[in-house]
Amino acid sequence: MTGLEKLWQDISGALLRENRWQLYLEGLRNTLVIAALACLIGIVIGLVVALIKYIASTKKSGPWKVAGAICTAYTTVIRGTPIIVQLLILYNLSYFTDGLYASIIGFGINSGAYVAEIFRSGLNSIDIGQREAGRSLGLGQWPTMRLIVLPQAIKNTLPALFNEFIALLKETSVAGYIAVRDLTKVADGIRGRTFNSVPLYLAAALYLIMVAGLAALQKRMEKRLARSDRS
Repeated sequence: MTGLEKLWQDISGALLRENRWQLYLEGLRNTLVIAALACLIGIVIGLVVALIKYIASTKKSGPWKVAGAICTAYTTVIRGTPIIVQLLILYNLSYFTDGLYASIIGFGINSGAYVAEIFRSGLNSIDIGQREAGRSLGLGQWPTMRLIVLPQAIKNTLPALFNEFIALLKETSVAGYIAVRDLTKVADGIRGRTFNSVPLYLAAALYLIMVAGLAALQKRMEKRLARSDRS
């Protein structure tokens, strides 16, 4: 058997035999679902935590200081422990017996800690004069935050949020530790049946295509933001 024949046999065994290409589609779907929903959860959690910490930093005492301390503890614990450990703890709770749901919640909570720091840096990048201008127009604290500060902060953080989503997409490859048939888990399962590494190469290629597509989209977005800043 020639080298090309062996290569074709490995590829056909990894893709065509027993319609294994359908397994890749299933794994790809689960990977995208986990990444997309976890990203949405992370944005919501991150925005709330960042706002609380931002407001708490302007207070000397009171409930906001307590809430800020709780949010600081959350980001410290989540960012200081491995995502695999967090997923295993969440999966072993009786409330999350389905690995897919546990992955979405787990990755969402994990992403929220990093997104919170992204939003916090975006809020801190807005000049204090913007808040003072809102107050001079008769706006309260929340209207000033919602109408003036927050839109500018979100615009400044969009590139970093894209990077977080790309990182999250790749991190979902560990979801197989809690019995989720994501792309990596499917490829490793097929590798175990075919006794060759082609399924892992195919999975790596799919991850690379997704990341390259997101990176290209990010560059286009950054160019549009740069044009809007100049106009």
